[in-house]
Amino acid sequence: MQHEFVSLHTDPDHPGIGTIWLARPPANALSRQMYRELAATAAQAGAREDISVVIIFGGHEIFSAGDDVPELRTLSAAEADVAAAVRDDAIEAVASIPKPTVAAVTGYALGSGLWLALAADWRVAGDNVKVAASEILADFIPDAAALGRLAAVVGAARAKDMVFSGRFVDAEEAAAIGLVEELVAPDAVYDAARARAGRFVAAPALAVAAAKDIIDGRCPPEQQRARYLEVFSASTAT
Repeated sequence: MQHEFVSLHTDPDHPGIGTIWLARPPANALSRQMYRELAATAAQAGAREDISVVIIFGGHEIFSAGDDVPELRTLSAAEADVAAAVRDDAIEAVASIPKPTVAAVTGYALGSGLWLALAADWRVAGDNVKVAASEILADFIPDAAALGRLAAVVGAARAKDMVFSGRFVDAEEAAAIGLVEELVAPDAVYDAARARAGRFVAAPALAVAAAKDIIDGRCPPEQQRARYLEVFSASTAT
């Protein structure tokens, strides 16, 4: 399926790696249409057997400046409720891709752009990157899932500082507090993300999916033994 703003790419020179590419110039502002395309593309990446690892990339200039605020300001309360559900579904679709995921973050990851990056398993960023929980600058707040992810990574006190102020966090601080795992030169972000992704191409898919669901809390305790036995049975059958 072809989409206007979000696409899925593979490269025969790097088998097993799929890239979800965001392309809505100039700032990859996340509209309702873009969120729907993102959810559909994440599902496609998760289902394709030729893809073992997924990179989320906004291009070489900017990852995402966050929600399309002018679009949001045109919505009624009922429409905003629907738009929030569309946004939450899209970011959860990325978070629940049953494969290792790497966000390749260039330029800025602001507001929902940061939440999208945090939905990946790891983040590789340029050493000039700026990130922010910037919704308060437009008199909004992040959704509950985003706040939970942020607090889980940086702790409640730092999360409150970021959310209440909307301040921009530079690359050095972002790495120090765990928002990114690796800093590289700005023009090397995608290559570094691909190198990290390549470490997991050969990992057994069923085991990775089960472990990811358990670590991320998507597998209830009463189902965890069944997932373990599913992986065990598949391993011993080969």
